[in-house]
Amino acid sequence: MSSKTSPLPLDSVVPRPTVVRPGRGSFVLDGDTTLAGDSAACDWFRRHVGAAVGLPFRESEHADITFLTAPEEIDAPEGYRLDITEHEIRIRAHDEDGAHYAAQTLRQLLGADAWRAAPTRRGPWRLPCGEIEDRPRFSWRGCHLDLARHFMPKREVLRFVELLAAHKLNVLHLHLTDDQGWRIEVPGLPRLTEVGAWRKGSQLGAGPEAGHTERPHGGYYTGADLAEIVSYAAEHRITVVPEIDVPGHCQAAIASYPELGNEPHRQLDVWTGWGISEHVLNAEESTVEFFCRVFDHVISVFPSPVICVGGDEVPTGEWERSPRCVRRSRQLGLSEPAKLHGWFLRRIIEHLHASGRRAIGWDEMLDSGESLPAGSIVASWRDEQGGVRAARAGYDTVMCPEQRVYLDHRQAAGSEEPVPVGFVSTLEDVYSYDPVPAESPSALSRRVLGTQAQVWTEHLDSPSRVDYAAFPRLCAFAEVAWSSTTVRDFSDFRTRLTTEHLARLTAFGVQFRPLQGPLPWQRRPGVPGKPR
Repeated sequence: MSSKTSPLPLDSVVPRPTVVRPGRGSFVLDGDTTLAGDSAACDWFRRHVGAAVGLPFRESEHADITFLTAPEEIDAPEGYRLDITEHEIRIRAHDEDGAHYAAQTLRQLLGADAWRAAPTRRGPWRLPCGEIEDRPRFSWRGCHLDLARHFMPKREVLRFVELLAAHKLNVLHLHLTDDQGWRIEVPGLPRLTEVGAWRKGSQLGAGPEAGHTERPHGGYYTGADLAEIVSYAAEHRITVVPEIDVPGHCQAAIASYPELGNEPHRQLDVWTGWGISEHVLNAEESTVEFFCRVFDHVISVFPSPVICVGGDEVPTGEWERSPRCVRRSRQLGLSEPAKLHGWFLRRIIEHLHASGRRAIGWDEMLDSGESLPAGSIVASWRDEQGGVRAARAGYDTVMCPEQRVYLDHRQAAGSEEPVPVGFVSTLEDVYSYDPVPAESPSALSRRVLGTQAQVWTEHLDSPSRVDYAAFPRLCAFAEVAWSSTTVRDFSDFRTRLTTEHLARLTAFGVQFRPLQGPLPWQRRPGVPGKPR
Protein backbone atom coordinates (compact mmCIF):
# COMPACT_ATOMS: atom_id res chain seq x y z
CA MET A 1 0.00 0.00 0.00
CA SER A 2 1.26 3.44 -0.90
CA SER A 3 1.20 6.42 1.45
CA LYS A 4 0.06 9.62 -0.25
CA THR A 5 0.10 12.49 2.24
CA SER A 6 -0.30 15.71 0.22
CA PRO A 7 -3.73 17.28 0.80
CA LEU A 8 -6.01 18.25 -2.07
CA PRO A 9 -6.74 21.92 -2.74
CA LEU A 10 -9.66 23.22 -0.69
CA ASP A 11 -11.30 24.43 -3.91
CA SER A 12 -11.36 21.00 -5.63
CA VAL A 13 -14.94 20.26 -4.53
CA VAL A 14 -17.79 19.45 -6.97
CA PRO A 15 -20.26 21.16 -6.91
CA ARG A 16 -18.43 24.41 -6.22
CA PRO A 17 -19.11 25.78 -2.70
CA THR A 18 -20.45 29.28 -2.17
CA VAL A 19 -17.34 30.57 -0.39
CA VAL A 20 -13.88 28.96 -0.19
CA ARG A 21 -11.11 30.51 1.95
CA PRO A 22 -7.96 28.38 1.75
CA GLY A 23 -5.63 28.41 4.77
CA ARG A 24 -2.14 27.16 5.50
CA GLY A 25 -1.22 23.72 6.67
CA SER A 26 -3.30 20.57 6.95
CA PHE A 27 -5.26 18.52 9.42
CA VAL A 28 -3.98 14.95 9.80
CA LEU A 29 -6.35 12.00 10.23
CA ASP A 30 -4.94 8.81 11.75
CA GLY A 31 -6.01 6.01 14.03
CA ASP A 32 -6.33 8.39 16.98
CA THR A 33 -8.70 10.83 15.27
CA THR A 34 -11.99 11.10 17.19
CA LEU A 35 -15.45 12.10 16.09
CA ALA A 36 -18.55 13.52 17.78
CA GLY A 37 -21.72 15.44 17.10
CA ASP A 38 -25.49 15.70 17.37
CA SER A 39 -26.06 14.92 13.68
CA ALA A 40 -26.74 11.68 11.82
CA ALA A 41 -24.02 12.85 9.42
CA CYS A 42 -21.52 12.04 12.15
CA ASP A 43 -22.54 8.38 12.09
CA TRP A 44 -22.68 8.36 8.28
CA PHE A 45 -19.13 9.71 8.10
CA ARG A 46 -17.90 7.13 10.60
CA ARG A 47 -19.46 4.18 8.75
CA HIS A 48 -18.99 5.12 5.10
CA VAL A 49 -15.81 7.20 5.08
CA GLY A 50 -14.24 5.34 7.99
CA ALA A 51 -14.62 2.07 6.09
CA ALA A 52 -12.89 3.55 3.04
CA VAL A 53 -9.93 5.09 4.85
CA GLY A 54 -9.57 2.32 7.43
CA LEU A 55 -9.94 4.52 10.50
CA PRO A 56 -12.23 3.76 13.47
CA PHE A 57 -13.14 7.41 14.21
CA ARG A 58 -13.92 6.64 17.85
CA GLU A 59 -16.26 8.94 19.74
CA SER A 60 -14.85 11.37 22.27
CA GLU A 61 -16.18 14.19 24.41
CA HIS A 62 -13.43 16.47 23.10
CA ALA A 63 -13.42 15.22 19.51
CA ASP A 64 -11.09 16.19 16.70
CA ILE A 65 -14.01 16.32 14.22
CA THR A 66 -17.34 17.71 15.38
CA PHE A 67 -20.67 17.80 13.52
CA LEU A 68 -23.28 20.15 15.00
CA THR A 69 -26.65 21.40 13.77
CA ALA A 70 -26.83 25.09 14.58
CA PRO A 71 -29.68 26.85 12.75
CA GLU A 72 -29.10 29.95 14.85
CA GLU A 73 -25.62 30.24 13.26
CA ILE A 74 -26.32 28.91 9.75
CA ASP A 75 -29.52 30.50 8.49
CA ALA A 76 -29.79 28.90 5.02
CA PRO A 77 -31.68 25.59 4.85
CA GLU A 78 -29.31 22.77 3.82
CA GLY A 79 -26.38 25.12 4.37
CA TYR A 80 -23.22 24.44 6.36
CA ARG A 81 -19.91 25.95 7.44
CA LEU A 82 -16.74 23.86 7.49
CA ASP A 83 -13.66 25.05 9.41
CA ILE A 84 -10.45 23.05 9.15
CA THR A 85 -7.39 23.95 11.22
CA GLU A 86 -4.26 21.95 11.96
CA HIS A 87 -5.83 20.89 15.26
CA GLU A 88 -9.53 20.28 14.58
CA ILE A 89 -12.43 20.21 12.13
CA ARG A 90 -15.68 21.92 13.04
CA ILE A 91 -18.91 21.56 11.03
CA ARG A 92 -21.89 23.80 11.75
CA ALA A 93 -25.01 23.10 9.72
CA HIS A 94 -28.49 24.56 9.53
CA ASP A 95 -30.05 21.10 9.59
CA GLU A 96 -29.36 17.39 9.08
CA ASP A 97 -29.22 17.88 5.32
CA GLY A 98 -26.53 20.52 5.60
CA ALA A 99 -24.48 18.33 7.95
CA HIS A 100 -24.63 15.50 5.43
CA TYR A 101 -23.44 17.74 2.61
CA ALA A 102 -20.54 18.86 4.80
CA ALA A 103 -19.64 15.20 5.28
CA GLN A 104 -19.71 14.72 1.49
CA THR A 105 -17.38 17.71 1.11
CA LEU A 106 -14.94 16.21 3.62
CA ARG A 107 -15.03 12.92 1.74
CA GLN A 108 -14.13 14.67 -1.51
CA LEU A 109 -11.26 16.53 0.15
CA LEU A 110 -9.82 13.25 1.41
CA GLY A 111 -9.18 12.26 -2.19
CA ALA A 112 -10.17 9.48 -4.57
CA ASP A 113 -9.25 6.62 -2.23
CA ALA A 114 -11.94 7.77 0.20
CA TRP A 115 -14.49 6.81 -2.49
CA ARG A 116 -13.55 3.15 -2.35
CA ALA A 117 -15.43 0.47 -0.42
CA ALA A 118 -12.39 -0.64 1.58
CA PRO A 119 -8.94 0.76 2.40
CA THR A 120 -6.28 0.55 -0.31
CA ARG A 121 -3.51 2.48 1.43
CA ARG A 122 -2.22 3.39 4.86
CA GLY A 123 -2.49 6.85 6.28
CA PRO A 124 -1.94 9.39 7.39
CA TRP A 125 -4.75 11.21 5.60
CA ARG A 126 -4.54 14.96 5.25
CA LEU A 127 -7.20 17.63 4.79
CA PRO A 128 -6.33 21.17 3.70
CA CYS A 129 -6.85 23.94 6.23
CA GLY A 130 -9.33 26.68 5.49
CA GLU A 131 -12.99 27.62 5.60
CA ILE A 132 -15.94 26.70 3.42
CA GLU A 133 -19.36 28.32 3.59
CA ASP A 134 -21.95 26.60 1.45
CA ARG A 135 -25.65 26.48 0.66
CA PRO A 136 -27.73 25.33 -2.32
CA ARG A 137 -29.27 27.59 -4.92
CA PHE A 138 -32.37 25.39 -5.38
CA SER A 139 -34.38 23.20 -3.04
CA TRP A 140 -35.23 20.67 -5.82
CA ARG A 141 -32.02 19.17 -7.21
CA GLY A 142 -33.23 16.08 -8.93
CA CYS A 143 -32.31 13.23 -11.22
CA HIS A 144 -34.89 11.09 -12.99
CA LEU A 145 -34.08 7.41 -13.58
CA ASP A 146 -36.21 5.35 -15.97
CA LEU A 147 -36.57 1.81 -14.62
CA ALA A 148 -39.51 0.87 -16.83
CA ARG A 149 -37.71 0.63 -20.17
CA HIS A 150 -34.77 -1.27 -18.69
CA PHE A 151 -34.95 -2.74 -15.21
CA MET A 152 -32.00 -2.14 -12.89
CA PRO A 153 -31.28 -4.51 -9.98
CA LYS A 154 -31.89 -3.02 -6.57
CA ARG A 155 -28.17 -2.92 -5.75
CA GLU A 156 -27.60 -0.66 -8.77
CA VAL A 157 -30.35 1.72 -7.66
CA LEU A 158 -28.70 1.95 -4.22
CA ARG A 159 -25.37 2.67 -5.90
CA PHE A 160 -27.02 5.41 -7.97
CA VAL A 161 -28.39 6.91 -4.74
CA GLU A 162 -24.85 7.15 -3.36
CA LEU A 163 -23.64 8.90 -6.49
CA LEU A 164 -26.46 11.46 -6.34
CA ALA A 165 -25.73 12.17 -2.69
CA ALA A 166 -22.02 12.56 -3.39
CA HIS A 167 -22.95 15.41 -5.72
CA LYS A 168 -25.43 17.00 -3.28
CA LEU A 169 -28.49 16.13 -5.36
CA ASN A 170 -31.54 15.50 -3.20
CA VAL A 171 -34.36 14.06 -5.36
CA LEU A 172 -34.41 10.68 -7.09
CA HIS A 173 -37.40 10.52 -9.44
CA LEU A 174 -38.08 6.84 -10.18
CA HIS A 175 -40.03 6.14 -13.38
CA LEU A 176 -41.65 2.86 -12.36
CA THR A 177 -44.29 2.17 -15.04
CA ASP A 178 -44.62 2.58 -18.77
CA ASP A 179 -45.70 0.77 -21.93
CA GLN A 180 -42.62 -1.45 -21.75
CA GLY A 181 -42.78 -2.55 -18.12
CA TRP A 182 -44.43 -2.31 -14.71
CA ARG A 183 -41.86 -2.35 -11.92
CA ILE A 184 -43.77 -2.04 -8.62
CA GLU A 185 -45.51 -4.90 -6.84
CA VAL A 186 -49.05 -3.96 -5.77
CA PRO A 187 -50.83 -6.20 -3.23
CA GLY A 188 -54.03 -7.71 -4.59
CA LEU A 189 -53.12 -6.90 -8.20
CA PRO A 190 -50.65 -9.69 -8.99
CA ARG A 191 -50.90 -9.56 -12.79
CA LEU A 192 -49.26 -6.13 -12.83
CA THR A 193 -45.96 -7.88 -12.12
CA GLU A 194 -46.74 -11.43 -13.27
CA VAL A 195 -47.57 -10.09 -16.75
CA GLY A 196 -46.69 -6.39 -16.85
CA ALA A 197 -43.12 -6.69 -15.56
CA TRP A 198 -41.94 -8.82 -18.50
CA ARG A 199 -41.69 -8.30 -22.23
CA LYS A 200 -40.77 -10.74 -24.98
CA GLY A 201 -38.04 -8.64 -26.54
CA SER A 202 -36.79 -5.10 -27.10
CA GLN A 203 -36.29 -2.67 -29.92
CA LEU A 204 -32.60 -2.28 -30.71
CA GLY A 205 -31.63 1.25 -31.62
CA ALA A 206 -33.83 4.04 -32.98
CA GLY A 207 -35.10 5.45 -36.24
CA PRO A 208 -36.28 3.67 -39.38
CA GLU A 209 -33.31 1.29 -39.35
CA ALA A 210 -33.90 0.11 -35.78
CA GLY A 211 -33.67 -3.61 -35.17
CA HIS A 212 -35.14 -5.94 -32.58
CA THR A 213 -33.89 -8.52 -30.15
CA GLU A 214 -35.99 -11.50 -29.05
CA ARG A 215 -34.26 -11.65 -25.69
CA PRO A 216 -36.93 -11.37 -22.93
CA HIS A 217 -36.48 -8.58 -20.43
CA GLY A 218 -38.06 -7.62 -17.13
CA GLY A 219 -38.05 -7.43 -13.38
CA TYR A 220 -39.82 -5.61 -10.57
CA TYR A 221 -39.34 -4.38 -7.03
CA THR A 222 -41.17 -5.86 -4.06
CA GLY A 223 -42.54 -3.65 -1.33
CA ALA A 224 -39.53 -4.58 0.80
CA ASP A 225 -37.14 -3.67 -2.03
CA LEU A 226 -38.71 -0.23 -2.40
CA ALA A 227 -38.81 0.33 1.35
CA GLU A 228 -35.08 -0.43 1.43
CA ILE A 229 -34.39 2.00 -1.42
CA VAL A 230 -36.43 4.70 0.34
CA SER A 231 -34.65 4.10 3.65
CA TYR A 232 -31.19 4.08 2.07
CA ALA A 233 -32.00 7.26 0.16
CA ALA A 234 -33.22 8.96 3.34
CA GLU A 235 -29.94 8.08 5.03
CA HIS A 236 -28.26 9.92 2.15
CA ARG A 237 -30.71 12.87 2.46
CA ILE A 238 -32.48 12.03 -0.79
CA THR A 239 -36.24 12.01 -1.34
CA VAL A 240 -37.50 9.30 -3.69
CA VAL A 241 -40.33 10.60 -5.89
CA PRO A 242 -42.18 7.67 -7.51
CA GLU A 243 -43.92 7.96 -10.86
CA ILE A 244 -46.96 5.97 -12.01
CA ASP A 245 -47.73 7.25 -15.50
CA VAL A 246 -51.43 7.83 -16.40
CA PRO A 247 -53.53 7.88 -18.53
CA GLY A 248 -51.02 7.20 -21.33
CA HIS A 249 -47.85 5.09 -21.32
CA CYS A 250 -49.99 2.34 -19.78
CA GLN A 251 -49.71 -0.61 -22.20
CA ALA A 252 -48.01 -2.81 -19.58
CA ALA A 253 -50.93 -2.23 -17.20
CA ILE A 254 -53.49 -2.87 -19.96
CA ALA A 255 -51.66 -6.06 -20.96
CA SER A 256 -52.02 -7.17 -17.34
CA TYR A 257 -55.69 -6.19 -16.96
CA PRO A 258 -57.35 -5.73 -20.40
CA GLU A 259 -60.46 -4.21 -18.83
CA LEU A 260 -58.39 -1.06 -18.19
CA GLY A 261 -58.11 -0.41 -21.93
CA ASN A 262 -60.48 0.68 -24.62
CA GLU A 263 -60.65 -2.75 -26.26
CA PRO A 264 -61.32 -4.99 -23.23
CA HIS A 265 -61.63 -8.16 -25.29
CA ARG A 266 -58.23 -7.71 -26.93
CA GLN A 267 -55.17 -9.15 -25.20
CA LEU A 268 -52.21 -6.82 -25.65
CA ASP A 269 -48.60 -7.69 -24.98
CA VAL A 270 -46.22 -5.58 -22.96
CA TRP A 271 -44.80 -3.35 -25.68
CA THR A 272 -41.39 -4.27 -27.11
CA GLY A 273 -40.90 -1.02 -29.04
CA TRP A 274 -39.97 2.51 -28.05
CA GLY A 275 -42.01 5.63 -28.59
CA ILE A 276 -45.63 6.40 -27.71
CA SER A 277 -48.13 3.55 -27.64
CA GLU A 278 -51.61 4.37 -28.95
CA HIS A 279 -53.15 2.32 -26.16
CA VAL A 280 -54.39 4.43 -23.25
CA LEU A 281 -56.60 3.89 -20.22
CA ASN A 282 -60.37 4.12 -20.56
CA ALA A 283 -62.30 6.63 -18.48
CA GLU A 284 -64.60 4.25 -16.60
CA GLU A 285 -65.05 4.84 -12.90
CA SER A 286 -63.68 1.35 -12.25
CA THR A 287 -60.40 2.30 -13.95
CA VAL A 288 -60.07 5.44 -11.86
CA GLU A 289 -60.71 3.34 -8.74
CA PHE A 290 -58.09 0.80 -9.88
CA PHE A 291 -55.43 3.48 -10.11
CA CYS A 292 -56.50 5.15 -6.89
CA ARG A 293 -55.81 1.77 -5.32
CA VAL A 294 -52.38 1.68 -6.97
CA PHE A 295 -51.58 5.18 -5.76
CA ASP A 296 -52.75 4.31 -2.24
CA HIS A 297 -50.13 1.57 -2.21
CA VAL A 298 -47.52 3.97 -3.59
CA ILE A 299 -48.34 6.39 -0.77
CA SER A 300 -47.89 3.59 1.78
CA VAL A 301 -44.40 2.78 0.46
CA PHE A 302 -43.03 6.22 -0.40
CA PRO A 303 -43.13 8.96 2.26
CA SER A 304 -42.28 11.60 -0.34
CA PRO A 305 -44.54 14.67 -0.08
CA VAL A 306 -44.63 14.67 -3.90
CA ILE A 307 -45.92 11.86 -6.18
CA CYS A 308 -45.62 11.92 -9.98
CA VAL A 309 -48.69 11.12 -12.10
CA GLY A 310 -46.98 11.37 -15.50
CA GLY A 311 -49.65 12.78 -17.79
CA ASP A 312 -47.39 13.13 -20.82
CA GLU A 313 -47.75 12.00 -24.43
CA VAL A 314 -51.38 10.88 -24.33
CA PRO A 315 -52.72 10.04 -27.82
CA THR A 316 -56.48 10.51 -28.01
CA GLY A 317 -57.26 8.34 -31.07
CA GLU A 318 -58.64 5.39 -29.11
CA TRP A 319 -61.00 7.64 -27.15
CA GLU A 320 -62.22 9.35 -30.32
CA ARG A 321 -62.87 6.00 -32.07
CA SER A 322 -64.51 4.31 -29.09
CA PRO A 323 -68.32 4.75 -28.84
CA ARG A 324 -68.04 3.97 -25.13
CA CYS A 325 -65.51 6.78 -24.57
CA VAL A 326 -67.52 9.21 -26.68
CA ARG A 327 -70.59 8.49 -24.54
CA ARG A 328 -68.50 8.74 -21.37
CA SER A 329 -67.11 12.14 -22.33
CA ARG A 330 -70.66 13.42 -22.97
CA GLN A 331 -71.84 12.05 -19.61
CA LEU A 332 -69.04 13.97 -17.94
CA GLY A 333 -70.00 17.18 -19.74
CA LEU A 334 -66.79 17.32 -21.78
CA SER A 335 -66.79 18.98 -25.18
CA GLU A 336 -64.77 16.19 -26.82
CA PRO A 337 -63.22 12.81 -25.91
CA ALA A 338 -59.71 14.34 -25.91
CA LYS A 339 -60.69 16.18 -22.72
CA LEU A 340 -60.71 12.82 -20.90
CA HIS A 341 -56.98 13.37 -20.51
CA GLY A 342 -57.45 16.29 -18.14
CA TRP A 343 -60.47 14.73 -16.44
CA PHE A 344 -58.54 11.56 -15.58
CA LEU A 345 -55.53 13.48 -14.30
CA ARG A 346 -57.70 15.73 -12.15
CA ARG A 347 -59.37 12.73 -10.50
CA ILE A 348 -55.99 11.16 -9.62
CA ILE A 349 -54.45 14.45 -8.49
CA GLU A 350 -57.43 15.23 -6.26
CA HIS A 351 -57.12 11.77 -4.72
CA LEU A 352 -53.43 12.35 -3.98
CA HIS A 353 -54.05 15.82 -2.56
CA ALA A 354 -56.84 14.47 -0.36
CA SER A 355 -54.27 12.00 0.97
CA GLY A 356 -51.92 14.80 1.97
CA ARG A 357 -49.51 14.55 -0.97
CA ARG A 358 -48.72 16.92 -3.86
CA ALA A 359 -48.84 15.79 -7.47
CA ILE A 360 -46.19 16.54 -10.03
CA GLY A 361 -46.65 15.78 -13.73
CA TRP A 362 -45.11 16.55 -17.09
CA ASP A 363 -46.04 19.83 -18.79
CA GLU A 364 -48.68 18.27 -21.07
CA MET A 365 -50.91 18.64 -18.01
CA LEU A 366 -51.23 22.29 -19.01
CA ASP A 367 -52.73 21.24 -22.36
CA SER A 368 -54.99 18.50 -21.02
CA GLY A 369 -58.23 20.49 -21.17
CA GLU A 370 -58.65 20.94 -17.40
CA SER A 371 -57.24 23.45 -14.96
CA LEU A 372 -54.95 21.75 -12.50
CA PRO A 373 -55.84 21.44 -8.82
CA ALA A 374 -54.12 24.04 -6.65
CA GLY A 375 -50.76 22.83 -5.38
CA SER A 376 -49.90 20.81 -8.49
CA ILE A 377 -46.30 20.98 -9.72
CA VAL A 378 -45.41 21.08 -13.41
CA ALA A 379 -42.24 19.44 -14.70
CA SER A 380 -41.29 21.45 -17.80
CA TRP A 381 -39.66 18.98 -20.21
CA ARG A 382 -40.63 19.97 -23.76
CA ASP A 383 -38.93 23.33 -23.34
CA GLU A 384 -38.80 26.07 -20.72
CA GLN A 385 -42.08 27.65 -21.75
CA GLY A 386 -44.08 25.02 -19.91
CA GLY A 387 -42.45 26.16 -16.69
CA VAL A 388 -43.07 29.81 -17.53
CA ARG A 389 -46.73 29.09 -18.29
CA ALA A 390 -47.08 27.12 -15.07
CA ALA A 391 -45.51 29.90 -12.99
CA ARG A 392 -47.75 32.53 -14.55
CA ALA A 393 -50.78 30.36 -13.75
CA GLY A 394 -49.70 30.12 -10.11
CA TYR A 395 -48.14 26.64 -10.11
CA ASP A 396 -44.68 25.67 -8.92
CA THR A 397 -42.41 24.20 -11.56
CA VAL A 398 -39.31 22.03 -11.91
CA MET A 399 -37.22 22.87 -14.97
CA CYS A 400 -36.07 19.82 -16.95
CA PRO A 401 -36.06 20.75 -20.67
CA GLU A 402 -34.96 17.95 -22.97
CA GLN A 403 -32.83 20.35 -25.03
CA ARG A 404 -30.54 20.93 -22.01
CA VAL A 405 -30.71 18.25 -19.32
CA TYR A 406 -31.73 14.95 -20.94
CA LEU A 407 -28.66 12.84 -20.27
CA ASP A 408 -29.68 10.01 -22.60
CA HIS A 409 -29.16 12.43 -25.51
CA ARG A 410 -25.93 12.10 -27.49
CA GLN A 411 -22.82 13.76 -26.14
CA ALA A 412 -21.18 14.63 -29.48
CA ALA A 413 -22.13 14.87 -33.12
CA GLY A 414 -19.71 12.18 -34.29
CA SER A 415 -20.59 8.67 -35.40
CA GLU A 416 -18.71 7.12 -32.48
CA GLU A 417 -21.42 8.00 -29.93
CA PRO A 418 -23.30 4.82 -28.99
CA VAL A 419 -26.94 4.83 -30.23
CA PRO A 420 -26.90 8.57 -31.05
CA VAL A 421 -30.34 9.93 -30.18
CA GLY A 422 -31.71 13.37 -29.35
CA PHE A 423 -29.91 16.68 -29.32
CA VAL A 424 -26.17 17.06 -28.91
CA SER A 425 -25.67 17.78 -25.22
CA THR A 426 -22.04 18.24 -24.29
CA LEU A 427 -20.56 18.65 -20.85
CA GLU A 428 -20.33 22.41 -21.44
CA ASP A 429 -23.91 22.53 -22.74
CA VAL A 430 -25.18 21.01 -19.50
CA TYR A 431 -22.98 23.24 -17.38
CA SER A 432 -24.15 26.42 -19.10
CA TYR A 433 -27.84 25.78 -18.39
CA ASP A 434 -29.67 28.16 -16.05
CA PRO A 435 -33.02 26.84 -14.72
CA VAL A 436 -34.41 30.36 -14.31
CA PRO A 437 -35.12 31.83 -17.76
CA ALA A 438 -33.45 35.20 -18.17
CA GLU A 439 -36.69 36.88 -19.28
CA SER A 440 -38.65 35.70 -16.22
CA PRO A 441 -39.59 38.38 -13.66
CA SER A 442 -38.70 37.63 -10.07
CA ALA A 443 -42.30 36.80 -9.20
CA LEU A 444 -42.19 33.93 -11.69
CA SER A 445 -38.68 32.82 -10.79
CA ARG A 446 -39.85 32.23 -7.22
CA ARG A 447 -42.09 29.49 -8.63
CA VAL A 448 -39.05 27.58 -9.93
CA LEU A 449 -38.44 24.97 -7.24
CA GLY A 450 -35.33 23.81 -9.01
CA THR A 451 -34.17 21.57 -11.80
CA GLN A 452 -33.92 17.90 -12.70
CA ALA A 453 -31.77 15.88 -15.09
CA GLN A 454 -33.43 12.98 -16.92
CA VAL A 455 -31.95 9.54 -17.61
CA TRP A 456 -34.29 7.68 -19.94
CA THR A 457 -33.18 4.12 -20.61
CA GLU A 458 -34.62 2.98 -23.95
CA HIS A 459 -31.03 2.78 -25.22
CA LEU A 460 -29.33 2.30 -21.84
CA ASP A 461 -29.73 -1.43 -21.27
CA SER A 462 -27.18 -1.91 -18.48
CA PRO A 463 -25.79 -0.04 -15.47
CA SER A 464 -22.57 0.61 -17.39
CA ARG A 465 -24.58 2.32 -20.16
CA VAL A 466 -26.33 4.45 -17.52
CA ASP A 467 -22.92 5.40 -16.13
CA TYR A 468 -21.73 6.38 -19.61
CA ALA A 469 -24.75 8.58 -20.29
CA ALA A 470 -24.93 10.21 -16.86
CA PHE A 471 -21.29 10.90 -16.02
CA PRO A 472 -19.56 13.25 -16.00
CA ARG A 473 -22.48 15.39 -17.28
CA LEU A 474 -24.36 14.78 -14.02
CA CYS A 475 -21.40 16.37 -12.20
CA ALA A 476 -21.90 19.49 -14.33
CA PHE A 477 -25.64 19.39 -13.69
CA ALA A 478 -25.05 19.12 -9.93
CA GLU A 479 -23.18 22.41 -10.04
CA VAL A 480 -26.07 23.98 -12.00
CA ALA A 481 -28.50 22.84 -9.31
CA TRP A 482 -26.36 23.64 -6.25
CA SER A 483 -23.92 26.45 -6.92
CA SER A 484 -24.60 30.16 -7.16
CA THR A 485 -24.17 31.65 -10.62
CA THR A 486 -21.57 34.00 -9.12
CA VAL A 487 -19.11 31.14 -8.49
CA ARG A 488 -19.77 29.07 -11.61
CA ASP A 489 -17.15 29.04 -14.34
CA PHE A 490 -16.81 26.21 -16.87
CA SER A 491 -13.03 26.45 -17.19
CA ASP A 492 -12.65 26.20 -13.42
CA PHE A 493 -15.16 23.32 -13.30
CA ARG A 494 -13.33 21.41 -16.02
CA THR A 495 -10.05 21.83 -14.13
CA ARG A 496 -11.55 20.49 -10.91
CA LEU A 497 -13.15 17.65 -12.87
CA THR A 498 -10.00 16.54 -14.68
CA THR A 499 -7.48 17.03 -11.88
CA GLU A 500 -9.44 15.46 -9.03
CA HIS A 501 -13.06 14.50 -9.61
CA LEU A 502 -12.76 11.97 -12.40
CA ALA A 503 -10.33 10.09 -10.18
CA ARG A 504 -13.02 9.98 -7.49
CA LEU A 505 -15.52 8.55 -9.98
CA THR A 506 -12.94 5.99 -11.11
CA ALA A 507 -12.31 4.91 -7.52
CA PHE A 508 -16.04 4.50 -6.98
CA GLY A 509 -16.24 2.33 -10.10
CA VAL A 510 -18.19 4.65 -12.37
CA GLN A 511 -17.80 3.74 -16.05
CA PHE A 512 -18.11 7.32 -17.27
CA ARG A 513 -17.54 8.70 -20.77
CA PRO A 514 -14.00 10.06 -21.11
CA LEU A 515 -13.90 13.71 -22.09
CA GLN A 516 -12.05 12.89 -25.30
CA GLY A 517 -14.75 10.46 -26.44
CA PRO A 518 -16.00 6.91 -25.88
CA LEU A 519 -13.61 4.05 -25.33
CA PRO A 520 -13.82 1.26 -27.95
CA TRP A 521 -15.90 -0.97 -25.68
CA GLN A 522 -18.34 1.87 -24.93
CA ARG A 523 -19.39 2.20 -28.56
CA ARG A 524 -22.33 0.38 -30.17
CA PRO A 525 -21.33 -0.07 -33.82
CA GLY A 526 -24.19 -1.13 -36.05
CA VAL A 527 -26.93 -0.02 -33.64
CA PRO A 528 -28.72 2.87 -35.38
CA GLY A 529 -29.75 6.07 -33.67
CA LYS A 530 -32.06 8.97 -34.41
CA PRO A 531 -30.17 12.26 -34.05
CA ARG A 532 -32.08 15.49 -33.72
